[in-house]
Amino acid sequence: MSRPEARRRWILDPIDGTKTFVRRVPLWGTLVALAEGQRVLAGAAYFPAVNELLIAAQGAGCFCNGKPARVSGISRLSEAVVLTTDARMGTPEQVRALDGLCSRAGIVRTWGDCYGYLLVATGRAEAMTDALMAPWDAAAFQPIIEEAGGVFTDWSGRPTAFGGNAVASNAALAAEVRAALGASR
Repeated sequence: MSRPEARRRWILDPIDGTKTFVRRVPLWGTLVALAEGQRVLAGAAYFPAVNELLIAAQGAGCFCNGKPARVSGISRLSEAVVLTTDARMGTPEQVRALDGLCSRAGIVRTWGDCYGYLLVATGRAEAMTDALMAPWDAAAFQPIIEEAGGVFTDWSGRPTAFGGNAVASNAALAAEVRAALGASR
């Protein structure tokens, strides 16, 4: 960090989904966020293999390739697509909580990494969660998900990109998804 005392800072992840990238799976992206303290002001995520760019800033909306992006309106977990990067990641309590959530979902998929958050922001999935997240993995997605009409928190329900884990969902399922994961607290 060149200016740790700066009021604002850039948070970068040049290759989110490194293990995916190394194996030549195209579900990785480049993430950029602008934060002021613990508040993320703006985020961008670019997915080169699928040529999709998400951008958002607080109060300015979320856009995918220049068009407004919105989360889905699905309100039943039994009809929802729930995503995660790795269902085995996290503490034993977190793994059990995620398993419980997934057992109630309509469809469950992995290979998440940053790509799962793109799918939630654009209404192609209803929830994405990761038990372990660094700030550079999460920061860009907080304003993206929120400006697309969704909810972005850590597993304890705090709206933050700095909680060490993350849950992104549409607004209709936010409380139910977080309640299912709350058993891991």
